[in-house]
Amino acid sequence: MTARTAESYMTLGQVGAAHGINGWLMVRSFADPADSLLDYDEWQLLSPGGKTLQLQLLEGAPHRDRLRVRLEGITDRDAASGLTGWWVQIARSAVAPPAEGEYYRDDLVGFEAVNTEGVVLGRLDYFADLPAGPVMVVKGASEHWVPAAPKHLLKVDLAARRLTVDWPAELE
Repeated sequence: MTARTAESYMTLGQVGAAHGINGWLMVRSFADPADSLLDYDEWQLLSPGGKTLQLQLLEGAPHRDRLRVRLEGITDRDAASGLTGWWVQIARSAVAPPAEGEYYRDDLVGFEAVNTEGVVLGRLDYFADLPAGPVMVVKGASEHWVPAAPKHLLKVDLAARRLTVDWPAELE
């Protein structure tokens, strides 16, 4: 177990349920394409409480809408179940820079969100993955759940750390 700084890692997935009795895990990938998460051999898992584990990816493959993976040292269902809800992080130095007009979620957290009328809705606190797609949870005087789709996320200003969204201030 090694502690790392949050700035040196990118969150690219989340561990779901154990799969079978031999330590396999189901993982929801935030990478695009989803199975590109399997290109990284070294994973850092981050618990909701802040504990980290450095583990090697031994094998994995797409399985329905998730990835089915086996990690070094996770050899039974109990060990796998203990990792449910942990975040999959990859060293930022191993991740390719995003293409023009694309952004990593971690890089947008903390940005101010302003709607098309110029009303400040708050700051992007985190992303939530819902069945209909990812949502940006913006917290200010109230909380706004804004779909993270081009229809609603109109502009990203990296220099000003500001997002322009098509979302009325009165919707919460």
